[in-house]
Amino acid sequence: MADNPYSECYDNQEIEVINTLFQQQKIAHNKILYPSASERISDIIRLKKALIARERKFIEAMKIDFGHRSEDDAKFGDILTTVMSANNAIKRLKRWMKPSKRHVSVLFQPAKAQVQYQPLGVIGIITPWNYPIFLALGPLITALSAGNHAIIKMSEFTPATNEQMSKLIAEVFPPEQVTVVNGGAKVAAHFSSIPFDHIVFTGSSAVGRKVMTAAAQNLTPVTLKLGGKSPVIIDPDIDINVAVERFIMAKTINSGQTCVAPDYILCPEEKITELCAVLKTRFHEMYAHVGSNPDYSGIINDAQFSRLQNLMADAQAKGAQVTPLLEESADELARKIPLTLLTNVNDDMTIMQQEIFGPLLPILPYKTFNDAINYINMRPKPLALYLMSFDLQRQQQVLKYTKAGGVCINDAAFHAAQDDLPFGGVGESGMGHYHGKEGFLALSKAKPIFSRGRFSLGSIIFPPYNKYIHQLIYKFFIK
Repeated sequence: MADNPYSECYDNQEIEVINTLFQQQKIAHNKILYPSASERISDIIRLKKALIARERKFIEAMKIDFGHRSEDDAKFGDILTTVMSANNAIKRLKRWMKPSKRHVSVLFQPAKAQVQYQPLGVIGIITPWNYPIFLALGPLITALSAGNHAIIKMSEFTPATNEQMSKLIAEVFPPEQVTVVNGGAKVAAHFSSIPFDHIVFTGSSAVGRKVMTAAAQNLTPVTLKLGGKSPVIIDPDIDINVAVERFIMAKTINSGQTCVAPDYILCPEEKITELCAVLKTRFHEMYAHVGSNPDYSGIINDAQFSRLQNLMADAQAKGAQVTPLLEESADELARKIPLTLLTNVNDDMTIMQQEIFGPLLPILPYKTFNDAINYINMRPKPLALYLMSFDLQRQQQVLKYTKAGGVCINDAAFHAAQDDLPFGGVGESGMGHYHGKEGFLALSKAKPIFSRGRFSLGSIIFPPYNKYIHQLIYKFFIK
């Protein structure tokens, strides 16, 4: 597929369409500022049913966009996760919407205080190419839960999926409530500059900076779910077979094109040989071959395939040992690369400086467990951190003394699929959350409300000051 199938003419026309759609949505939202729980739940149910009905069309579309996308990768990574997010919102939305009662100091009694969660307005959702359904509809479900309208900007690298997404959304929603737009980088840049009430962006740190810069011109708040180098720490005492079983799926699903895929392994130096051998055995059991294997996804496009090849070549030229876990070499025509290990790596190699986003896996040795923790803490905070350990003390050590967007213990990546956990990064790996209650809160205005009834003692503190009541208040409350 072409890296950007949308022409300059198309992009210019789409920019005009976006401007019109945004104004229509602002007007529509102002007419219904606070949709009821039943209205929101109905919207999510209809969206879920339409997605399930269109499942086969989406799977076939993603096969076209990726050259080949494993059906099960698509079902697990895009369809199942989206349906689970919808079900969670349907089940819990009424509780999320309930006003939160707050304490009122005796000084201000009699009175009541509460926080009411009000929709923000029109949400802009910028979707990446790697999980185009889940990362479009997951944030949309969050936006709908909070009572918002939304415009979704799909990636230019998934045109076949975009077409199906446009049809799906048009079937379920009028354009003044939810709609989809397409186009290349020019459209994305314009999209970020629109004065949305909130922008949700999923993608690279480099593009995230551009989105945030553009949004800042309108003081538009942003949720940025970015990337980073997510490590796996292998405890010296864990069985290597168990450790590999727990993280390998996270690295091989979608051929490693997952923002929370393990990016490198920190392994006790005396166990690296065993780790490599077990990885080879386990990968071969999962994928005896990759070229024509329907279970193994292709790399999204030629540019990404070349980037991964260049990462390997750069590492090898600087002293790394590159070990594919199958005898077959990378298939350029199918854009498939078997899981490939890199040992003897160092920080001078590009692969240790950038998020990999593919089936390449550097393995780094460490002498002590503290060395592994220090290595992580000396680098930008990752989107995810994975610990393979049954030692409770080491689990607590990692949880207390490292920072990451999310953590899995004796698992990897599947925290992002837990519909009642927030999903987001920290520092270089992002800000804010979507999914679950935290996503609902992020796309709502927590409006504080302080109210008094017919009887009020508020006037007793009015000027003139230095009355006896003022002296009593200062005596009892300023201490």
